Amino acid sequence: MKMQTNLSGRLRNTSLPLTNGLLPLFEAVVNSIHSIEEAGLQSGEGRIRVEIHRKDKQEHLALEDSKKKPGPGALEDIVSFKVIDNGIGFNDVNFEAFQELDTEHKIEKGCRGIGRLLWLKAFRFVQITSFFQPGGGIRRKRTFDFSAAKGVDNDVVVDATDGYTVETAVHLNDFQSRYRDNCRKSLEEIAEAMLEHCLWYFVRPGGAPEIIISDEGITQSLDELYDTQMHSSAVSEDIEINGTKFELIHVKLRSNSISSHAIAYCADNRLVTEEKIEGKIPGLHGRISDEAGDFVYECYVSSPFLDECARPERTGFDIADSVDTLLEKSVISLSQIRAAVLEKAKQHLADHLAMNLKRSKDRVDKFVTHRAPRYRPIMRRIPEESLNVDPEISDKDLDLTLHKHLVEIESQLLAEGHDIMVPGQGENHEEYNKRLADYLQKAEDIKRSDLANYVSHRKVVLDLLEMAIQRGDDGKYAREDLIHSLIMPMQRTSGDVLADSCNLWLVDERLAFHDYLASDKTIASMPITGCTDTKEPDVCALNVFDNPILVSEGTQLPLASIVVVEIKRPMRDDAKPGEIDDPVEQAIGYLARIRKGGVRTPQGRPIPESENIPGFCYIVADITPKLQERCLIHHDLKWTHDHMGFFGYKQNCKAFVEVISFNRLVNAVKERNRAFFDKLGLPAK
Repeated sequence: MKMQTNLSGRLRNTSLPLTNGLLPLFEAVVNSIHSIEEAGLQSGEGRIRVEIHRKDKQEHLALEDSKKKPGPGALEDIVSFKVIDNGIGFNDVNFEAFQELDTEHKIEKGCRGIGRLLWLKAFRFVQITSFFQPGGGIRRKRTFDFSAAKGVDNDVVVDATDGYTVETAVHLNDFQSRYRDNCRKSLEEIAEAMLEHCLWYFVRPGGAPEIIISDEGITQSLDELYDTQMHSSAVSEDIEINGTKFELIHVKLRSNSISSHAIAYCADNRLVTEEKIEGKIPGLHGRISDEAGDFVYECYVSSPFLDECARPERTGFDIADSVDTLLEKSVISLSQIRAAVLEKAKQHLADHLAMNLKRSKDRVDKFVTHRAPRYRPIMRRIPEESLNVDPEISDKDLDLTLHKHLVEIESQLLAEGHDIMVPGQGENHEEYNKRLADYLQKAEDIKRSDLANYVSHRKVVLDLLEMAIQRGDDGKYAREDLIHSLIMPMQRTSGDVLADSCNLWLVDERLAFHDYLASDKTIASMPITGCTDTKEPDVCALNVFDNPILVSEGTQLPLASIVVVEIKRPMRDDAKPGEIDDPVEQAIGYLARIRKGGVRTPQGRPIPESENIPGFCYIVADITPKLQERCLIHHDLKWTHDHMGFFGYKQNCKAFVEVISFNRLVNAVKERNRAFFDKLGLPAK
């Protein structure tokens, strides 16, 4: 007894993703191609016309609220498609097969009886009109409707009057909004998508019938579009995977036709799914060129195996991405297919990839040499194929790529470090020594990378400082808080920021080794003093040294020094007597207040004779006429040898004072770091 099929239930179990709303149209076009082949028409005789029907503009304006009217140049919604062909048509045999779901009629062409179900997923009903000529006899006309509610309905067959040619029209009506809103809308986009879906028929021997799409009087020929997009002739070859044959068609398309290089997996002579392969073959990035210009590569893969594994709706494959090692030679996985296709694609494109490979290598080398020398020590540890980058990659993305490799190498080093001190089971002395030597060399490379990163950071900070002290386009100089933040983040203490965020080495290398640091914080808030004053030094640091000089209740307390840094705006020339306007007096005043409150360690232990703790006052400012006068006449400071600053010792306040101009600051930093910059290929400007 024949089992009954419930159409509504069958539709519920049929999948059509929202982004595949045009797939029912493409299935109708493929059916027309098969119908033309079944009619035995020769090349050039078959014709398919696709009509795009849009919502009437006047109707649209009447129904839509004025706030939702489409803007100038906006496309009206698509309401239906009509596919017309001159194939064999719906004769009695084909009509009977149409009424049987999952029919095996035309199974040799890959037909599964699923396409008509996809019609009803995206369209509410379908109208078919077919003129056919059975057995060369009297021409007949068949009309019928197809819907989810009634299935095949209103079937009428009559003799056709004179003047009608053999022709079948499939009218897909009432395009449902959830699919319509998620698919391509313009004639050009629909034509390109249809060509991509049916490209196999164009590149196969014998080609495809003439296919023309029309949209409100404008037409697009897929033959012309194919000629425009095709870069060169397609090339076919066969491969075998575990004894199963796969056919590959290598296609070159002009770079403006598709977005990226891809593998197109086909089943039943139809495109099922695509996989982007950009970056998966060394040198396969962005544009590829030959003597005819730029092109994008696509490989069409077909096989009886793929036909069998395609899902009924042909939206994917039921193939495992990978299989257990024991099954590798008996079961075919998607990863095996991908690997085999990529290898053939690599061979097919070898001559075209050479230039990209060179550009990729040059891009990495240039970036590492001039922008990120921290990666230089580990470059030989990164596999060459892993450095297959797009030559147009941004510095940011390239830095992230290389950093991932650095992290992987560091992780490997950490894992090896846990086992390195114990010889492995069965490992002889020579093998262990080699493993130990490899580990130590890798550790050395990582440390060199860390050092290179630190030096590169210094170079960037120095460049930023040089830019900050220049006069801007508006004729003004940067505010002191900009330079201040570059040296040390404002309103922070050493407990708030990471050591890498502080660039106190710009002023004095010794400041990198502080015990307490405060930036733009009130003296009263500093745990290193009991002073209640609310003055805010730009930078204040306490250094506690290792030489114990005092024993108090069994606790040894060390020597200490206090550093005050005051930063002024470039070219500021308003120095005059008083702490408010004289930066030297200002710095000395901060030092005196801190001493007077009693100096303590950051842990709260008092440091005896805090009034005698050595003080170092740095004033970073341009040597303007007024500041020069204050330094020479009022503070009795001496010129530095380069006449770009002042220095001296203030006996009355027990403080070393140094006034550093911005030029002197930059020059001194360059001199101290020049050897490191040169070693990394980063010469200072």
